[in-house]
Amino acid sequence: MKASTIAEREARGRAAREHSKRSSHRAVGELHRNPIELLKQSSEGRVERLVPLRYGRMSVSPFTFYRGTAIIQAHDLSRVPDTGLTMPICGDGHLMNFGGFATPERQLVFDLNDFDEVATGPFEWDLKRLTASLVVAARHMRLSRGAAENLVMTAVTEYRDRMAQYAQCGALELWYDRITFDRMAETALTPERRRIVRRGMEKAASRTHENLLEKMAEHDGDRWTIRDAPPALFHVLGANTLFTPEETEAFKGHNWRKMLERMWGEYLKTMSHDRRELLSHFTVQDIVFKVVGVGSVGTRCMVVLNVDHMGKPLFLQLKEARPSVVAQYYKSPPVKHEGERVVQGQRMLQAASDIFLGWANGPLGRHFYFRQLRDMKLSANIELFDTDLLEGYAKLCGWIMARAHAKASGEAIEVSAYIGRSDQFAESLAAYAASYADQVERDYDVFLKACRSGELEARTDEDMAADFRV
Repeated sequence: MKASTIAEREARGRAAREHSKRSSHRAVGELHRNPIELLKQSSEGRVERLVPLRYGRMSVSPFTFYRGTAIIQAHDLSRVPDTGLTMPICGDGHLMNFGGFATPERQLVFDLNDFDEVATGPFEWDLKRLTASLVVAARHMRLSRGAAENLVMTAVTEYRDRMAQYAQCGALELWYDRITFDRMAETALTPERRRIVRRGMEKAASRTHENLLEKMAEHDGDRWTIRDAPPALFHVLGANTLFTPEETEAFKGHNWRKMLERMWGEYLKTMSHDRRELLSHFTVQDIVFKVVGVGSVGTRCMVVLNVDHMGKPLFLQLKEARPSVVAQYYKSPPVKHEGERVVQGQRMLQAASDIFLGWANGPLGRHFYFRQLRDMKLSANIELFDTDLLEGYAKLCGWIMARAHAKASGEAIEVSAYIGRSDQFAESLAAYAASYADQVERDYDVFLKACRSGELEARTDEDMAADFRV
Protein backbone atom coordinates (compact mmCIF):
# COMPACT_ATOMS: atom_id res chain seq x y z
CA MET A 1 0.00 0.00 0.00
CA LYS A 2 1.38 3.40 -1.01
CA ALA A 3 2.23 5.63 1.96
CA SER A 4 0.29 8.89 2.14
CA THR A 5 2.22 12.10 1.66
CA ILE A 6 2.30 14.71 4.43
CA ALA A 7 0.03 16.94 2.32
CA GLU A 8 -2.51 14.12 1.93
CA ARG A 9 -2.45 13.48 5.67
CA GLU A 10 -2.95 17.16 6.45
CA ALA A 11 -5.88 17.19 4.02
CA ARG A 12 -7.41 14.20 5.84
CA GLY A 13 -7.15 16.08 9.15
CA ARG A 14 -8.80 19.20 7.72
CA ALA A 15 -11.49 17.06 6.06
CA ALA A 16 -12.55 15.83 9.52
CA ARG A 17 -13.87 19.38 10.11
CA GLU A 18 -16.60 18.73 7.54
CA HIS A 19 -18.53 16.33 9.79
CA SER A 20 -17.27 17.73 13.10
CA LYS A 21 -16.63 21.47 12.96
CA ARG A 22 -14.22 22.79 15.57
CA SER A 23 -16.99 25.06 16.88
CA SER A 24 -19.24 21.99 17.36
CA HIS A 25 -17.16 20.87 20.36
CA ARG A 26 -18.97 23.45 22.50
CA ALA A 27 -21.99 21.17 22.56
CA VAL A 28 -22.67 18.94 25.55
CA GLY A 29 -25.66 17.42 23.73
CA GLU A 30 -29.16 16.51 24.84
CA LEU A 31 -28.58 14.52 28.01
CA HIS A 32 -31.71 12.56 28.80
CA ARG A 33 -30.30 9.95 31.16
CA ASN A 34 -30.42 8.99 34.79
CA PRO A 35 -26.92 9.32 36.32
CA ILE A 36 -27.90 6.97 39.17
CA GLU A 37 -28.78 4.16 36.75
CA LEU A 38 -25.42 4.55 34.99
CA LEU A 39 -23.62 4.51 38.35
CA LYS A 40 -25.46 1.36 39.42
CA GLN A 41 -24.50 -0.21 36.09
CA SER A 42 -20.81 0.55 36.71
CA SER A 43 -21.07 -0.89 40.25
CA GLU A 44 -22.35 -4.27 39.06
CA GLY A 45 -19.91 -7.12 39.69
CA ARG A 46 -17.88 -5.21 42.27
CA VAL A 47 -17.24 -6.44 45.81
CA GLU A 48 -20.66 -5.83 47.34
CA ARG A 49 -19.59 -4.43 50.72
CA LEU A 50 -17.18 -1.97 49.10
CA VAL A 51 -19.73 -0.26 46.85
CA PRO A 52 -20.91 2.01 49.74
CA LEU A 53 -17.27 3.05 50.24
CA ARG A 54 -17.04 3.91 46.55
CA TYR A 55 -20.10 6.16 46.91
CA GLY A 56 -18.74 7.58 50.18
CA ARG A 57 -15.50 8.64 48.50
CA MET A 58 -17.45 10.10 45.56
CA SER A 59 -19.76 12.10 47.85
CA VAL A 60 -16.96 14.33 49.24
CA SER A 61 -17.25 16.96 46.46
CA PRO A 62 -18.31 17.40 42.82
CA PHE A 63 -14.65 16.77 41.94
CA THR A 64 -14.44 13.36 43.70
CA PHE A 65 -17.83 12.55 42.15
CA TYR A 66 -16.42 13.40 38.71
CA ARG A 67 -13.43 11.10 39.29
CA GLY A 68 -15.79 8.16 39.81
CA THR A 69 -18.06 8.82 36.84
CA ALA A 70 -16.05 8.05 33.70
CA ILE A 71 -19.04 5.95 32.58
CA ILE A 72 -21.39 8.95 32.67
CA GLN A 73 -19.11 11.17 30.58
CA ALA A 74 -18.41 8.38 28.06
CA HIS A 75 -22.18 7.95 27.69
CA ASP A 76 -22.60 11.71 27.20
CA LEU A 77 -19.73 12.04 24.71
CA SER A 78 -21.29 9.31 22.57
CA ARG A 79 -24.35 11.56 22.10
CA VAL A 80 -22.47 14.25 20.15
CA PRO A 81 -20.67 13.96 16.77
CA ASP A 82 -16.96 13.14 16.92
CA THR A 83 -14.02 13.93 14.65
CA GLY A 84 -13.51 10.34 13.48
CA LEU A 85 -9.79 10.80 14.26
CA THR A 86 -9.52 7.71 16.43
CA MET A 87 -6.53 6.28 18.29
CA PRO A 88 -5.67 4.55 21.57
CA ILE A 89 -6.94 7.01 24.21
CA CYS A 90 -6.59 6.96 27.99
CA GLY A 91 -10.38 7.12 28.42
CA ASP A 92 -10.11 8.68 31.90
CA GLY A 93 -7.58 11.48 31.47
CA HIS A 94 -8.80 13.76 34.28
CA LEU A 95 -6.15 15.88 35.96
CA MET A 96 -5.53 13.41 38.84
CA ASN A 97 -4.55 10.67 36.38
CA PHE A 98 -1.27 12.39 35.52
CA GLY A 99 1.84 12.14 37.66
CA GLY A 100 5.52 11.41 38.04
CA PHE A 101 7.16 8.01 38.33
CA ALA A 102 10.56 6.41 37.84
CA THR A 103 11.57 4.84 34.54
CA PRO A 104 13.57 1.56 34.62
CA GLU A 105 16.66 3.81 34.38
CA ARG A 106 15.50 5.52 37.65
CA GLN A 107 14.79 8.81 35.90
CA LEU A 108 11.68 10.70 37.04
CA VAL A 109 9.29 11.37 34.16
CA PHE A 110 5.80 12.89 34.03
CA ASP A 111 3.06 11.05 32.16
CA LEU A 112 -0.44 9.62 32.17
CA ASN A 113 -0.69 7.00 34.90
CA ASP A 114 -4.12 5.33 34.80
CA PHE A 115 -5.22 3.12 31.91
CA ASP A 116 -8.21 1.14 33.22
CA GLU A 117 -10.46 2.73 30.55
CA VAL A 118 -7.94 2.72 27.68
CA ALA A 119 -9.51 1.90 24.28
CA THR A 120 -9.68 3.13 20.71
CA GLY A 121 -11.73 6.33 20.58
CA PRO A 122 -11.81 9.90 19.22
CA PHE A 123 -8.80 11.93 20.42
CA GLU A 124 -11.02 14.75 21.67
CA TRP A 125 -12.75 12.49 24.23
CA ASP A 126 -9.55 12.55 26.29
CA LEU A 127 -9.30 16.33 26.00
CA LYS A 128 -12.93 16.78 27.04
CA ARG A 129 -12.42 14.58 30.11
CA LEU A 130 -9.31 16.62 31.02
CA THR A 131 -10.78 20.08 30.40
CA ALA A 132 -14.00 19.40 32.31
CA SER A 133 -11.90 18.12 35.23
CA LEU A 134 -9.96 21.41 35.25
CA VAL A 135 -13.16 23.43 35.55
CA VAL A 136 -14.72 21.15 38.20
CA ALA A 137 -11.46 21.34 40.20
CA ALA A 138 -11.22 25.14 39.78
CA ARG A 139 -14.76 25.55 41.13
CA HIS A 140 -13.96 23.22 44.02
CA MET A 141 -11.04 25.52 44.83
CA ARG A 142 -13.39 28.54 44.55
CA LEU A 143 -11.50 30.08 41.63
CA SER A 144 -13.26 32.56 39.37
CA ARG A 145 -15.01 31.64 36.11
CA GLY A 146 -12.27 33.50 34.24
CA ALA A 147 -9.53 31.54 36.04
CA ALA A 148 -11.26 28.24 35.19
CA GLU A 149 -11.58 29.23 31.52
CA ASN A 150 -7.91 30.25 31.47
CA LEU A 151 -6.89 26.78 32.73
CA VAL A 152 -8.72 25.13 29.82
CA MET A 153 -7.27 27.55 27.28
CA THR A 154 -3.78 26.90 28.71
CA ALA A 155 -4.13 23.10 28.51
CA VAL A 156 -5.65 23.01 25.02
CA THR A 157 -3.33 25.58 23.44
CA GLU A 158 -0.37 23.64 24.87
CA TYR A 159 -1.85 20.44 23.36
CA ARG A 160 -2.27 22.26 20.01
CA ASP A 161 1.26 23.70 20.00
CA ARG A 162 2.91 20.43 21.09
CA MET A 163 0.92 18.43 18.54
CA ALA A 164 2.11 20.84 15.83
CA GLN A 165 5.71 20.16 16.96
CA TYR A 166 5.12 16.39 17.04
CA ALA A 167 3.70 16.60 13.50
CA GLN A 168 7.25 17.57 12.44
CA CYS A 169 8.88 14.58 14.20
CA GLY A 170 10.06 11.26 12.83
CA ALA A 171 8.69 8.01 14.24
CA LEU A 172 11.73 7.26 16.41
CA GLU A 173 11.89 10.82 17.75
CA LEU A 174 8.29 10.45 18.94
CA TRP A 175 8.93 7.04 20.45
CA TYR A 176 11.92 8.27 22.44
CA ASP A 177 10.39 11.55 23.61
CA ARG A 178 10.09 11.75 27.41
CA ILE A 179 8.88 14.57 29.61
CA THR A 180 11.55 14.50 32.30
CA PHE A 181 11.70 16.88 35.23
CA ASP A 182 14.57 18.81 33.63
CA ARG A 183 12.68 19.33 30.37
CA MET A 184 9.53 20.29 32.20
CA ALA A 185 11.41 22.73 34.44
CA GLU A 186 12.96 24.43 31.40
CA THR A 187 9.70 24.91 29.55
CA ALA A 188 6.67 24.79 31.84
CA LEU A 189 7.80 25.99 35.26
CA THR A 190 8.56 29.27 36.97
CA PRO A 191 11.33 29.15 39.62
CA GLU A 192 8.71 28.94 42.40
CA ARG A 193 6.89 26.05 40.69
CA ARG A 194 10.26 24.37 40.23
CA ARG A 195 10.96 24.48 43.99
CA ILE A 196 7.57 22.93 44.78
CA VAL A 197 8.05 20.09 42.28
CA ARG A 198 11.62 19.53 43.52
CA ARG A 199 10.19 18.97 47.04
CA GLY A 200 7.69 16.54 45.56
CA MET A 201 10.49 14.69 43.78
CA GLU A 202 12.41 14.29 47.04
CA LYS A 203 9.28 12.81 48.61
CA ALA A 204 8.77 10.51 45.60
CA ALA A 205 12.35 9.23 45.90
CA SER A 206 11.44 7.82 49.32
CA ARG A 207 8.41 5.93 47.97
CA THR A 208 10.29 2.71 47.37
CA HIS A 209 9.45 -0.95 47.98
CA GLU A 210 11.75 -1.05 51.00
CA ASN A 211 10.15 2.02 52.52
CA LEU A 212 6.74 0.42 51.96
CA LEU A 213 7.77 -2.86 53.58
CA GLU A 214 8.48 -1.16 56.92
CA LYS A 215 5.08 0.55 56.87
CA MET A 216 2.90 -2.32 55.65
CA ALA A 217 4.34 -5.62 56.85
CA GLU A 218 5.85 -7.49 59.79
CA HIS A 219 8.27 -10.42 59.97
CA ASP A 220 7.56 -13.41 62.22
CA GLY A 221 11.04 -14.92 61.83
CA ASP A 222 9.91 -17.12 58.96
CA ARG A 223 8.08 -14.93 56.48
CA TRP A 224 6.63 -11.46 55.96
CA THR A 225 2.92 -10.80 56.55
CA ILE A 226 1.11 -7.66 55.44
CA ARG A 227 -0.83 -6.01 58.27
CA ASP A 228 -4.59 -5.61 57.88
CA ALA A 229 -5.79 -1.98 57.80
CA PRO A 230 -9.49 -2.28 56.88
CA PRO A 231 -11.24 -1.07 54.85
CA ALA A 232 -8.18 -0.18 52.75
CA LEU A 233 -6.16 -3.41 53.23
CA PHE A 234 -7.34 -6.84 54.38
CA HIS A 235 -6.80 -10.57 53.91
CA VAL A 236 -9.69 -12.01 51.89
CA LEU A 237 -10.02 -15.07 54.14
CA GLY A 238 -9.06 -13.24 57.34
CA ALA A 239 -11.12 -11.91 60.24
CA ASN A 240 -11.28 -8.42 58.71
CA THR A 241 -12.51 -9.44 55.26
CA LEU A 242 -15.09 -7.30 53.51
CA PHE A 243 -16.03 -10.14 51.18
CA THR A 244 -19.39 -11.82 51.70
CA PRO A 245 -19.36 -15.61 52.36
CA GLU A 246 -20.47 -16.14 48.73
CA GLU A 247 -17.58 -14.01 47.41
CA THR A 248 -14.96 -15.85 49.47
CA GLU A 249 -16.04 -19.21 47.98
CA ALA A 250 -13.77 -18.66 44.97
CA PHE A 251 -10.83 -18.34 47.36
CA LYS A 252 -11.82 -21.15 49.72
CA GLY A 253 -12.14 -23.61 46.88
CA HIS A 254 -8.49 -23.08 46.06
CA ASN A 255 -5.68 -22.59 48.44
CA TRP A 256 -4.71 -18.96 47.64
CA ARG A 257 -1.15 -20.04 46.95
CA LYS A 258 -2.32 -22.49 44.27
CA MET A 259 -4.58 -19.85 42.77
CA LEU A 260 -1.70 -17.37 42.72
CA GLU A 261 0.67 -19.98 41.24
CA ARG A 262 -1.71 -20.51 38.33
CA MET A 263 -2.10 -16.75 37.76
CA TRP A 264 1.65 -16.28 38.16
CA GLY A 265 2.33 -18.89 35.49
CA GLU A 266 0.00 -17.11 33.05
CA TYR A 267 1.49 -13.73 33.96
CA LEU A 268 5.05 -14.93 33.29
CA LYS A 269 4.04 -16.00 29.77
CA THR A 270 3.19 -12.35 29.01
CA MET A 271 6.67 -11.20 30.08
CA SER A 272 9.92 -11.04 28.10
CA HIS A 273 12.64 -13.57 28.93
CA ASP A 274 14.78 -11.12 30.95
CA ARG A 275 11.79 -10.05 33.12
CA ARG A 276 10.93 -13.71 33.80
CA GLU A 277 14.52 -14.25 34.85
CA LEU A 278 14.38 -11.24 37.17
CA LEU A 279 11.12 -12.41 38.79
CA SER A 280 12.62 -15.88 39.39
CA HIS A 281 14.75 -14.29 42.15
CA PHE A 282 11.64 -13.52 44.23
CA THR A 283 9.41 -15.70 46.41
CA VAL A 284 5.85 -14.88 47.42
CA GLN A 285 5.30 -14.00 51.08
CA ASP A 286 1.69 -12.78 51.36
CA ILE A 287 -1.31 -11.50 49.41
CA VAL A 288 -3.96 -8.99 50.54
CA PHE A 289 -6.90 -7.11 49.07
CA LYS A 290 -6.31 -3.38 48.53
CA VAL A 291 -8.98 -0.73 48.01
CA VAL A 292 -7.76 1.84 45.49
CA GLY A 293 -8.73 5.30 44.25
CA VAL A 294 -12.28 6.52 43.78
CA GLY A 295 -13.59 5.10 40.50
CA SER A 296 -11.88 1.73 41.10
CA VAL A 297 -13.28 1.08 44.59
CA GLY A 298 -14.94 -2.34 44.71
CA THR A 299 -13.03 -3.78 41.76
CA ARG A 300 -10.76 -6.63 42.77
CA CYS A 301 -7.27 -5.42 43.51
CA MET A 302 -4.67 -7.55 45.30
CA VAL A 303 -1.19 -6.73 46.55
CA VAL A 304 1.42 -9.50 46.52
CA LEU A 305 4.54 -9.11 48.64
CA ASN A 306 7.62 -10.88 47.26
CA VAL A 307 11.18 -10.90 48.60
CA ASP A 308 14.49 -11.83 46.99
CA HIS A 309 17.38 -13.85 48.47
CA MET A 310 18.58 -10.74 50.35
CA GLY A 311 15.15 -10.13 51.88
CA LYS A 312 14.59 -7.10 49.62
CA PRO A 313 10.91 -6.60 48.74
CA LEU A 314 8.91 -6.26 45.54
CA PHE A 315 5.25 -5.30 45.87
CA LEU A 316 3.14 -6.22 42.85
CA GLN A 317 -0.44 -5.12 42.33
CA LEU A 318 -2.92 -7.46 40.62
CA LYS A 319 -5.79 -5.28 39.47
CA GLU A 320 -9.06 -6.42 37.93
CA ALA A 321 -9.52 -5.15 34.39
CA ARG A 322 -13.16 -4.60 33.51
CA PRO A 323 -14.50 -3.58 30.07
CA SER A 324 -13.57 0.01 29.19
CA VAL A 325 -16.37 2.59 29.37
CA VAL A 326 -15.03 4.00 26.08
CA ALA A 327 -15.57 0.61 24.42
CA GLN A 328 -19.11 0.48 25.85
CA TYR A 329 -20.08 3.71 24.10
CA TYR A 330 -17.77 3.82 21.09
CA LYS A 331 -17.31 1.14 18.44
CA SER A 332 -13.84 0.13 19.62
CA PRO A 333 -12.37 -3.11 18.23
CA PRO A 334 -13.25 -6.16 20.40
CA VAL A 335 -10.58 -7.37 22.83
CA LYS A 336 -9.81 -10.92 23.96
CA HIS A 337 -8.44 -10.02 27.38
CA GLU A 338 -9.18 -6.83 29.33
CA GLY A 339 -5.86 -7.06 31.20
CA GLU A 340 -3.97 -7.25 27.93
CA ARG A 341 -5.97 -4.21 26.70
CA VAL A 342 -4.82 -2.17 29.72
CA VAL A 343 -1.16 -3.26 29.43
CA GLN A 344 -0.88 -2.75 25.67
CA GLY A 345 -2.69 0.59 25.91
CA GLN A 346 -0.35 1.74 28.68
CA ARG A 347 2.72 0.70 26.70
CA MET A 348 1.48 2.60 23.65
CA LEU A 349 0.51 5.80 25.47
CA GLN A 350 3.32 6.10 28.03
CA ALA A 351 6.84 7.15 27.15
CA ALA A 352 8.31 4.54 29.51
CA SER A 353 6.28 1.83 31.20
CA ASP A 354 6.66 -0.31 34.31
CA ILE A 355 8.89 -3.31 33.53
CA PHE A 356 6.54 -5.62 35.46
CA LEU A 357 3.40 -4.98 33.38
CA GLY A 358 1.63 -8.21 32.40
CA TRP A 359 -1.76 -9.92 32.58
CA ALA A 360 -3.51 -13.15 33.63
CA ASN A 361 -6.91 -14.71 34.34
CA GLY A 362 -8.12 -14.74 37.94
CA PRO A 363 -10.85 -16.70 39.77
CA LEU A 364 -14.25 -17.00 38.05
CA GLY A 365 -12.78 -15.97 34.70
CA ARG A 366 -12.05 -12.40 35.75
CA HIS A 367 -9.28 -10.56 33.91
CA PHE A 368 -6.35 -9.00 35.78
CA TYR A 369 -3.23 -7.02 35.01
CA PHE A 370 -0.02 -6.84 37.06
CA ARG A 371 2.14 -3.81 37.86
CA GLN A 372 4.41 -2.51 40.63
CA LEU A 373 2.43 -1.14 43.57
CA ARG A 374 4.34 2.12 43.70
CA ASP A 375 7.80 3.02 42.60
CA MET A 376 8.91 6.59 43.22
CA LYS A 377 5.44 7.80 42.28
CA LEU A 378 4.54 11.48 42.53
CA SER A 379 0.93 12.67 42.32
CA ALA A 380 -0.56 16.14 42.51
CA ASN A 381 -2.39 17.34 45.59
CA ILE A 382 -4.51 19.97 43.90
CA GLU A 383 -6.00 21.06 47.24
CA LEU A 384 -2.64 22.73 47.94
CA PHE A 385 -2.32 24.40 44.52
CA ASP A 386 -2.73 28.12 43.97
CA THR A 387 -3.89 29.55 40.63
CA ASP A 388 -0.34 29.93 39.36
CA LEU A 389 0.62 26.33 40.14
CA LEU A 390 -2.63 24.96 38.74
CA GLU A 391 -2.00 26.85 35.49
CA GLY A 392 1.47 25.30 35.22
CA TYR A 393 -0.05 21.88 35.90
CA ALA A 394 -2.76 22.41 33.22
CA LYS A 395 -0.02 23.25 30.72
CA LEU A 396 1.90 20.11 31.67
CA CYS A 397 -1.25 17.94 31.27
CA GLY A 398 -1.83 19.37 27.78
CA TRP A 399 1.75 18.55 26.83
CA ILE A 400 1.61 15.03 28.28
CA MET A 401 -1.65 14.25 26.47
CA ALA A 402 -0.30 15.52 23.14
CA ARG A 403 2.83 13.39 23.51
CA ALA A 404 0.79 10.30 24.43
CA HIS A 405 -1.63 10.72 21.51
CA ALA A 406 1.13 11.48 19.02
CA LYS A 407 3.14 8.40 20.01
CA ALA A 408 0.23 5.97 20.28
CA SER A 409 -1.49 6.99 17.05
CA GLY A 410 1.26 8.14 14.72
CA GLU A 411 -1.34 10.70 13.58
CA ALA A 412 0.06 13.96 14.92
CA ILE A 413 -0.09 15.39 11.38
CA GLU A 414 -3.82 14.70 11.03
CA VAL A 415 -4.75 15.92 14.51
CA SER A 416 -2.64 19.06 14.18
CA ALA A 417 -4.21 19.86 10.80
CA TYR A 418 -7.70 19.37 12.28
CA ILE A 419 -7.03 21.73 15.22
CA GLY A 420 -5.24 24.34 13.09
CA ARG A 421 -3.34 27.32 14.46
CA SER A 422 -6.17 29.50 15.76
CA ASP A 423 -7.78 29.46 19.22
CA GLN A 424 -11.13 28.22 17.85
CA PHE A 425 -10.75 24.63 19.08
CA ALA A 426 -9.51 25.75 22.52
CA GLU A 427 -12.36 28.26 22.87
CA SER A 428 -14.90 25.57 21.97
CA LEU A 429 -13.47 23.22 24.60
CA ALA A 430 -13.51 26.03 27.18
CA ALA A 431 -17.24 26.49 26.51
CA TYR A 432 -17.80 22.71 26.62
CA ALA A 433 -15.89 22.32 29.88
CA ALA A 434 -17.90 25.09 31.60
CA SER A 435 -21.23 23.61 30.42
CA TYR A 436 -20.20 20.08 31.34
CA ALA A 437 -19.04 21.20 34.79
CA ASP A 438 -22.59 22.59 35.27
CA GLN A 439 -23.92 19.15 34.33
CA VAL A 440 -21.53 17.44 36.77
CA GLU A 441 -22.83 19.67 39.58
CA ARG A 442 -26.44 18.81 38.68
CA ASP A 443 -25.58 15.09 38.60
CA TYR A 444 -23.76 15.43 41.93
CA ASP A 445 -26.90 16.92 43.52
CA VAL A 446 -28.98 14.00 42.18
CA PHE A 447 -26.34 11.61 43.54
CA LEU A 448 -26.36 13.19 47.03
CA LYS A 449 -30.19 13.00 47.12
CA ALA A 450 -29.99 9.30 46.23
CA CYS A 451 -27.49 8.77 49.07
CA ARG A 452 -29.64 10.68 51.56
CA SER A 453 -32.84 8.87 50.56
CA GLY A 454 -31.20 5.46 50.94
CA GLU A 455 -31.44 4.59 47.22
CA LEU A 456 -27.63 4.41 47.35
CA GLU A 457 -25.68 3.59 50.50
CA ALA A 458 -22.60 5.79 51.06
CA ARG A 459 -20.07 5.20 53.84
CA THR A 460 -16.78 6.95 54.61
CA ASP A 461 -13.44 5.23 55.22
CA GLU A 462 -13.58 6.33 58.88
CA ASP A 463 -17.10 5.00 59.28
CA MET A 464 -16.14 1.60 57.86
CA ALA A 465 -12.84 1.46 59.79
CA ALA A 466 -14.86 1.85 63.01
CA ASP A 467 -16.44 -1.56 62.29
CA PHE A 468 -13.05 -3.16 62.90
CA ARG A 469 -10.67 -3.40 65.80
CA VAL A 470 -7.28 -4.20 64.35
